[in-house]
Amino acid sequence: MSVFLVVIVFLGYFIGYYYNNSNILYFAIIFSLFMNILSYWYSDKIVLGMSGAKEALHDEYIDLYHLVENLSITAGLPMPKIYVINDASPNAFATGRDKEHAVIAVTTGLLAILNKSELEGVVAHELSHIGNRDILLSTVVVVLVGMVSILANIFMRGGFGKNRDREEGGANGLLMLIGVIFVILSPLVSQLIQLAISRKREFLADASGALLTRYPDGLASALKKISEVNIPMKNANNATAHLFISNPFGSTAKSISSLFSTHPPIEERIKALVGMKM
Repeated sequence: MSVFLVVIVFLGYFIGYYYNNSNILYFAIIFSLFMNILSYWYSDKIVLGMSGAKEALHDEYIDLYHLVENLSITAGLPMPKIYVINDASPNAFATGRDKEHAVIAVTTGLLAILNKSELEGVVAHELSHIGNRDILLSTVVVVLVGMVSILANIFMRGGFGKNRDREEGGANGLLMLIGVIFVILSPLVSQLIQLAISRKREFLADASGALLTRYPDGLASALKKISEVNIPMKNANNATAHLFISNPFGSTAKSISSLFSTHPPIEERIKALVGMKM
């Protein structure tokens, strides 16, 4: 998060200097703060709406309710709200600004293929995201990545008017070149940082979830079943992909494209879980 804030301030400063307009820096800082506040209070509603999730009725999903309730008590967490997504793709995610306002959402496809111990593993994984405060971190990171991309895009389109380099006859050409290269590469660097954070938090949630259930094989078996189905979600979205327990676009091929996946390979996660000793 500190790196992102430094990047945004630098981008705002450079673009403001390049176009000889100090207001751009103030705009970058104020807008990023506004977006953080907005995402903090409404991130869960935005994510649930984008995913097509509906609040689960207790009488219809009574077994799921009891399972979540028991694991929440074990984890020492408040009972989160439970949502269900009508989608054949087996998946789940957690969202919310803190443990008192948390939500766990699961797909109907997940409920259809997992047995009790496997479902416990998945729910424990999501509860671990809540307990580890990953749900807030993930949202803030998404907002900051978006902010970097917006600033870079506006700069590349020349949306701020005449630049200082033209006015000063190219005297600052080297500085301008370095700044332009930074602006071009910053969205890619931001995305890679986002993916690195997401992958590390997935491994941590796997381990924490296994410790919560005391049965790592349950989550390992669930991940194996999820990977074997490999059905992309109907409402898969790049902005929310990292929130899910498994890539909502389906498994990626083992190529250079896997570098940009929001999730570590399922095989590596299963291997780590199987190697845990309770």
